[in-house]
Amino acid sequence: MESPATILVTGSSRGLGRGVALELAARGHSVAVHYAANKTAAEETAAACAKTAPNPAQTFPLIGGNIGLAADRASIMDQTLAAFDGHLDALVNNAGIAPRVRADILEAGEESYDEVLAVNLKGPYFLTQLAARHFLENPGKSRLPGGYQIIFVSSISANTASVNRGEYCISKAGIAMANQLFATRLANEGVQVTEVRPGVMATDMTSGVKEKYDALIADGLVPQMRWGKPEDIGTACAALIDGQLPFSTGDVLNIDGGFHLRRL
Repeated sequence: MESPATILVTGSSRGLGRGVALELAARGHSVAVHYAANKTAAEETAAACAKTAPNPAQTFPLIGGNIGLAADRASIMDQTLAAFDGHLDALVNNAGIAPRVRADILEAGEESYDEVLAVNLKGPYFLTQLAARHFLENPGKSRLPGGYQIIFVSSISANTASVNRGEYCISKAGIAMANQLFATRLANEGVQVTEVRPGVMATDMTSGVKEKYDALIADGLVPQMRWGKPEDIGTACAALIDGQLPFSTGDVLNIDGGFHLRRL
């Protein structure tokens, strides 16, 4: 078998990131399983990936670090390249946090804003910078059919206002622009950049508001009338990484069951 492509998926210890890692593993790719603090969950993801991997050459190294910190970002990239013998084919920027406390924008404090923006926007922006530099230093060496790949996993909060978690919305709106910026810069460099925009997803982050969204979905908030699942995001990311949309960059791939549709 050919050497598997190597992909770093941030925040892949659980939630949407785990869904992405599992789908990529099932398609024959090696995945660096990144976590911030929950190593046990990352080990569970890596074990699940190994079970579904069709190629014995696939590996699933654990990569720890807080992407909100510059030193940790450098370490994350160094750990990943060391685990993959200096090779990296794709970066999936998935890691993100919600505000610790949902607060009206007239009451929310700077501490929460700084924390959320550091992890959700500053982190992926500068981690992408590191990955892009590596790609440009190794032109034409991608093992993927469409060349190197960068994916930003954002949220419908990029353009849907929630006044009790403004810092989260701003971070995701920033990710939407980061997608356009890096796509523009790298379009002629053999690097495809895409924003995958999830809708209402069933994860740990939304478990506390399940009853609220169950009612909203039943009332038609989501045209397809269901919650999104981690595997929905995994399938979308895998399609991009496997080169299914080759003449495209900087686009937004809505994975939201039709939430984004304007309806009367």
